[in-house]
Amino acid sequence: MTASTLDLINGLPDGVWRPCPRCAALLHSDRVVRALHTCPECGHHLPLRAEDRIALLVDPDSFVEHDADLAPADPLEFTDRIPYPERLARAQARTGRADGAVLGLATIGGHRVALVVLDFAFLGGSMGSVVGEKVARAAETALDHAVPLIAVSASGGARMQEGVLSLLQMAKTSAAIRLLRDAGVPYLSVLTDPVYGGVAASFASLGDVIIAEEGARAGFAGPRVIEQTIRQPLPDGFQTARFLHEHGHVDLVVRRQELRGVLTRLVGFCADSALAGTPGTGSRVGTGARACPRDAGRDERRAPVAPDAWAAVARARAADRPTARQHIDQIFTDFVELHGDRWERDDPAIVGGLARLDGLPVVVVGHAKGRDTRENVANNFGMPHPAGYRKVMRLFGLAERWGVPVVTLVDTPGAYPGLAAEEGNQSAAIAETLALAAGLRTPVVAVITGEGGSGGALALAVADRLLIQENGIFSVISPEGCAAILFGDAGLAPVAARALRLRADDLHRLGVVDEIVPEPAGDPARSSALLAAAVGRLLRQLAAVPADELMAARYRRLRSYGVLAPGGTGTGRLDAESGTGTGRLDAEPWKEGAHV
Repeated sequence: MTASTLDLINGLPDGVWRPCPRCAALLHSDRVVRALHTCPECGHHLPLRAEDRIALLVDPDSFVEHDADLAPADPLEFTDRIPYPERLARAQARTGRADGAVLGLATIGGHRVALVVLDFAFLGGSMGSVVGEKVARAAETALDHAVPLIAVSASGGARMQEGVLSLLQMAKTSAAIRLLRDAGVPYLSVLTDPVYGGVAASFASLGDVIIAEEGARAGFAGPRVIEQTIRQPLPDGFQTARFLHEHGHVDLVVRRQELRGVLTRLVGFCADSALAGTPGTGSRVGTGARACPRDAGRDERRAPVAPDAWAAVARARAADRPTARQHIDQIFTDFVELHGDRWERDDPAIVGGLARLDGLPVVVVGHAKGRDTRENVANNFGMPHPAGYRKVMRLFGLAERWGVPVVTLVDTPGAYPGLAAEEGNQSAAIAETLALAAGLRTPVVAVITGEGGSGGALALAVADRLLIQENGIFSVISPEGCAAILFGDAGLAPVAARALRLRADDLHRLGVVDEIVPEPAGDPARSSALLAAAVGRLLRQLAAVPADELMAARYRRLRSYGVLAPGGTGTGRLDAESGTGTGRLDAEPWKEGAHV
């Protein structure tokens, strides 16, 4: 590692003591270096030079720098307190670099990546023509080599000394990231302290996954500018990593000591997700991943008599029923939870992220009820706001770009019906989620694990295959709501439940669900194993279907739902292959069987 960052910034020699800027503890420079430039007393994250950052993140001796000699010009002949060329010369002498970004190829956890790191020590990491060019070249390098891009940002924003040419780097870098999105090449953005202005409003905010280092500050306008412009007092913690996480702007907040491990997991996930093909040509469910175990549950015996409908409602709502988080813990491995809608907040009623199903990379998304009253209140009882559905859409889009299948876990009374939700346009959020799911170019398997309530549940239930656990329910409205509206008495909910045909067996007979997954009584581990086997089997089947065929079949599936009166074109689902009416509710030639 190079000389300590504090020494470079403060002009102090090695081996000296200095106070921590946060807690004022007296720290020796050697101890600071051993702690990865964090304060061993309070954890405050100190600035890092680009070369130190690279050494921290990549495998030893794996980084090969590109375009180190790219140097800035002085297109405006700009002078503030000193001429721009003189300012550049001073920064170059101080840092030993031609400009404020370092670009190259490296490996992280044995996987190749393209890497670009901004150095705040060079004119505050400001983005001029060279920085913008290096970011664009980094994206193009990732595209050419079909490897993930990692950008580590630390910047005060656009470089004013290059005027509008600096401003246009925002468009240049964003366009380069768009190329990665279109090609399905993963992009991981790391925010370090600080990230403002043109960098924050371009490539730094476009990551498929955005990670903020603990203590980082980021935003479009800095606090001082905001206070001076609109004379508005700002809350404590404004624009800090935790603030960004709370408001849905970043996926993860990690300490510096954890950053390499998190990136290693993400890069490994990206590498495995790309094993099966080329973006846009077919479903890329990783054929190189280990196969899911054979599902012994195919012959599992279910109870011979289905419960009464009202009893089924009680079972689906039972307080001890496994939550989405518990299912994820039992069924998947290597789960990395991602947060936020990148708009206004992170909705805890939706849980989702990257995971593996017996080695197979997937994106998993579910309604997050709680295990007790406190957790239910915190999660709004699994009833999403519009931000929750925008979060779902973001995760769906990530799955499509990275070419991995989606698994959804449905368990909600419905979308949240309140003032804030209406102000946030709940209807449009659900509608956009439905439209996006209908056209995803990657396999989708949905499971109703508990209560499937109305459109709030349907938003996560548009899929190539829809499963339901034995004790799950799915309905257009709650029995209480139906009874109140149609019968004029909410106390008649048991009668409404029977009329709604919301049990698993009813739904299978109607052709709504493809399979019923047994739930052996008193054996949650077995139930989880059966669910994992069923989902894994279906994902293997769908992996062989090219994307265009997958989308066409999904549309035919959605198009087929409904029952017409005699004399119409059919009384059941449309035939999955021909699109013609079969007149039979059970006419579903793509099914393998009634039950798992």
